[in-house]
Amino acid sequence: MLKKMKAAAEDPPVGASKDLSKSVLESSRQIWLAGLGAFSRAQQEGRKVFDTLVKQGEVLESKTKRTAIDTAAAAGTVAKAKAKEVQAMAGGTWDKLEQVFEARVARALSKLGVHTQNDVQRLTERVDALADAVNDLIKATGAKPKARGRAASSGKARKSPKRASS
Repeated sequence: MLKKMKAAAEDPPVGASKDLSKSVLESSRQIWLAGLGAFSRAQQEGRKVFDTLVKQGEVLESKTKRTAIDTAAAAGTVAKAKAKEVQAMAGGTWDKLEQVFEARVARALSKLGVHTQNDVQRLTERVDALADAVNDLIKATGAKPKARGRAASSGKARKSPKRASS
């Protein structure tokens, strides 16, 4: 149709101007009718298209939710693992710090001449061993042991003599 109009415009015959205007009017009318047909079809099928788009949107939304939930679960698992790792590192650091502190306190007490719990334990064991040896020796000689110290006094304290005041 466009070719006809170009040809008519280049070499117009005598009654061609009427044909040209008729042709333009006919083309305009066809374009108008095509637009009305598209509008009518859109009205009729618009609801179907809308419903189809809603269904597609629902499917996409459920996929997106599923993906988000899976991603959140994976992130939670990774976060828990990292938290345990950091907690283990912190615990190890505290243990090391405690050991360093105990070692420094032990050195300071040693320099001051304060006996440790291990020193007291060894001395207690030696005293017990000596007491056993003495008891065995006393039994072997048949002598009665003399009670000394606190056990001998039986709770009575000796009074020191009073000095005369001048």
